[in-house]
Amino acid sequence: MSKPTVHATRTVKDTPGYRVFRVVNATLLVIIAGVTLYPFVNLVAQAFSSEAFINAGQVNLWPKGFNVTTFNLVMGDSMFWRNYQNTVYYTVVATLVAMVLTTTFAYAISKYHLKGRKVFIGIAVFTMFFNGGLIPNYVLVNELGLRNSVWAIALPNAISVFNLLVMKSFFENFSTELEEAAEIDGLSTYGKLWRIVLPLSKAVIATMVLFYSVSFWNSWFAAFLYMDHRELYPVTVYLRNLIAGATSVDGAAGSAEATQIAANVKAVTMLLTVLPIVCLYPFVQRYFVSGVMLGSVKQ
Repeated sequence: MSKPTVHATRTVKDTPGYRVFRVVNATLLVIIAGVTLYPFVNLVAQAFSSEAFINAGQVNLWPKGFNVTTFNLVMGDSMFWRNYQNTVYYTVVATLVAMVLTTTFAYAISKYHLKGRKVFIGIAVFTMFFNGGLIPNYVLVNELGLRNSVWAIALPNAISVFNLLVMKSFFENFSTELEEAAEIDGLSTYGKLWRIVLPLSKAVIATMVLFYSVSFWNSWFAAFLYMDHRELYPVTVYLRNLIAGATSVDGAAGSAEATQIAANVKAVTMLLTVLPIVCLYPFVQRYFVSGVMLGSVKQ
């Protein structure tokens, strides 16, 4: 009995041109990544360097004259931690409100049978180019009694039209067969959204949560405008006042310490502000690329 013939698996070899492309592409990506990371690494180095090396311009990628005086001053202030707690609270509440309003609005206007659909979309797009201005917004927030509350931050910026249009485009490409099957099973519109659409929309939801949370975390002007008490400020306003010199420097015993604080206070404050977002990003990074691209290709 003859043995069965085993055919060797053939592999497709890369062409010389494709190998050159991969090398050039990888080289360019490494260069771009290095250029992007350099300012952040330099920021970290300055945050831990002494005043003499910073003013001499000798701090590059590694701290020189290791110094944590400014960190001790900022993190030793109870008001800093109170304002940090406010930032977390404002960000969570505002992001939750924004996601609820953006998701429901986007889902509604994604349905072609909705009466007045084009009108609602036109109103949303109109606000991208025109707004009432600073003074009318301030008067409105004041008259509604929202000042000195989280709602002064959450409600005026609850819907980003860009995020709304991204989610609308995703919902437009969502499988209609699934929704029709759910409707036959007796689900209402909200039931379809909650039990069918949202569980299958994790990528775009994670992306929108990242966009909104970063926006609210970094926001300071709304709180600066609508909050009257230091205890209500977010940490961004605290750090802004520290940089501007509006906050008293408690515990600064001498001119040498004050000079050190003035030298790297910007680096320290920026590092403390951006660090939580940097820690959050790896957990949603896998959704980020796919979420941004959702809706960009029509079926």
